[in-house]
Amino acid sequence: MLGLARTAQTGVKPQVAALIKHSMNPNNLMTKSRSISSVMPETKVPDFQTQNEPVYDYNKGSPELKALQDALKRTAAKCEEVPIVIGGKEMRSDRVVHQVMPHNHAHKLAKFYYADSNMIKQAIKTAVEAQPKWDRVPMSERVKIWEKAAVLMAGKYRQELNAATMLGQSKTIIQAEIDSAAELIDFIRLNAFFIKECTKYDPISPDPKVTRNSMRYRGIDGFIAAVSPFNFTAIGGNLAYTPALMGNGVLWKPSDTALLSNWRIFNVMREAGVPDGVVNFVPADGPVFGDTITASPHLAGINFTGSVPTFNRLWKQVGNNIDSYVNFPRLIGECGGKNFHFIHPSADVLSVVNGTIRSAFEFCGQKCSACSRMYVPESLWSKVKDGLVAEAGKLKIDDPTDVTTFTGAVIDDKAFKRITGYIEHAKNSSNLKIIAGGTYSDAKGYFIHPTIVESKDPKDKIMTEEIFGPVLSCYVYKDSDLKKTMELVHKSTKFALTGAVFAQDEAFLRQALEEFKMAAGNFYINDKSTGSVVGQQPFGGGRMSGTNDKAGGPHYVLRWASPQAVKETFAPLRDITYPYMKQ
Repeated sequence: MLGLARTAQTGVKPQVAALIKHSMNPNNLMTKSRSISSVMPETKVPDFQTQNEPVYDYNKGSPELKALQDALKRTAAKCEEVPIVIGGKEMRSDRVVHQVMPHNHAHKLAKFYYADSNMIKQAIKTAVEAQPKWDRVPMSERVKIWEKAAVLMAGKYRQELNAATMLGQSKTIIQAEIDSAAELIDFIRLNAFFIKECTKYDPISPDPKVTRNSMRYRGIDGFIAAVSPFNFTAIGGNLAYTPALMGNGVLWKPSDTALLSNWRIFNVMREAGVPDGVVNFVPADGPVFGDTITASPHLAGINFTGSVPTFNRLWKQVGNNIDSYVNFPRLIGECGGKNFHFIHPSADVLSVVNGTIRSAFEFCGQKCSACSRMYVPESLWSKVKDGLVAEAGKLKIDDPTDVTTFTGAVIDDKAFKRITGYIEHAKNSSNLKIIAGGTYSDAKGYFIHPTIVESKDPKDKIMTEEIFGPVLSCYVYKDSDLKKTMELVHKSTKFALTGAVFAQDEAFLRQALEEFKMAAGNFYINDKSTGSVVGQQPFGGGRMSGTNDKAGGPHYVLRWASPQAVKETFAPLRDITYPYMKQ
């Protein structure tokens, strides 16, 4: 079709040129005014701030530290009740659940309720009914709401968000500030910016006086189910509200262990102007939620971050019900990784040590991108090992509200049991040797000391399975086995999320860039495998790490839109024949 238009403009084909001449005849135009007037509404989004949100310093005596400490006291002083909210109506059920502080599990932080199947069905009905009304709100107006929300998050509610994240998810000051302040604000603001960029595209209109082609972005009729994880407050905001920004109705199932911080986001977005029913806050038992949403013919998509088994279960359920849906549901999933640091003999040892300690042990290793396996040449192992052991021994693992704490507790008893199971495996295996850490206690909180394991077997489960905790496994390879070891990186595990190489040898770096092309969705050169920033390093991986839709980048928002191409013609068709037929 585009080829025809281009040919007509160049005049290469006389018959096409005749068609254009015929349509340009003033007598053949519908009206002179219609030749320059379109029925399509304005779809452009106004310009606004596009810089990343700054990360505050929290130095001693700073106003932000004082404000945060006050918010921590307020948040810790009560067990906040959090209702189910469907269409603006608060609801409660008989299933009462509590969110506790991971670093002090006797302290209940929030009381909430599981929605039953009937409540979830009611939320589906509400979201489906709200969707077409919300979709008619101009994108420019929706963007104004998101910008207002970003301002509220950056100012009035910054420390309320941070306090709920620190206490509920056991994050330190800097970990919370990066997550529940800066990254959350970036998702809210920059996703709106990406929409502005998308609306700059205009399809080709060879002669706008004759025809005008345009594109608009609709929501998807039905509802989106957002299933968010505990480890990043910001992910909850992105999973629920990016589909909403695009004109969708949403059911948000927050993680039980991020309930309070996600509740803060929900209320900020309501205050900013998101109408009732557009996003419905629906805590629920996982299988009950999954069974109910996948049984609805109105399921339009699932926006998911969590484990591979859970995502696989949802995908299978969608497949089993595929004939019943109004739309083919869009399935977007981010499912974790077994992320690597690959060290070349030319690497700078200090950068390797510091980058690996941060990547493996910040956030208790509870990051999808955390370094979990490391490949080190024999020629550097002694120095790298000494550095890792020395630095790991300095880390303070304690209450995250203490400014001297490096990281807090793992999220709950299930995570504690799973992670310590790998540590016990290391203690009992002849192929594994714990060289740092290996101690843990759940007496008060779910504390696990950063643990480093040396493995003689590069395919031991500690080197290939996702642990999602503060355990780093190291395999020492012979310098002469460089190529062979590189092949191990992307053949020994089913994940392909993040990876990093450390080297000063530029020839090797070029080689690694190709060798590890499919090994990671986010690849780092002489930098740690963590720390992607919205708008700077769009995030996601392939294989069993997920569908690689690159949250934090320009393509992600379009996954939640249903584009419509519109052609307006101002010249009525007066004849069914073509000019050459009359010659």
